[in-house]
Amino acid sequence: MSILQQYEIAFQSGDKDALDHVIHNDCKFHPHVGGMVMSKSDIMAFAGTGAVRTESHRILFENDEVGVAHSIAHFANGSTSEAVLAFYRFKDGQIIHVETGATPISDDYTVIGQ
Repeated sequence: MSILQQYEIAFQSGDKDALDHVIHNDCKFHPHVGGMVMSKSDIMAFAGTGAVRTESHRILFENDEVGVAHSIAHFANGSTSEAVLAFYRFKDGQIIHVETGATPISDDYTVIGQ
């Protein structure tokens, strides 16, 4: 199973042991809002809480050095759902760097042609 597959399953389920295995101790997560930088412990605390639920998760590219994924994120606080593009950098088979970019999705959004 790829690093990003492991991460997605562990994050959504809140499997702290699996997350500990897949996230590097020096990991830094740069989310697309707030100008903050989150650490491994921040990611671990967030996982499995239901604060963020993703669907339509797709790995667009992954090799031994980097990965790119796309998903739709829904937030428990009622914030507008977003289409999220995430870039990951790997070190020693673990995630060491994450950056996201996102586009809000309106409630009336539909795919053209459907």
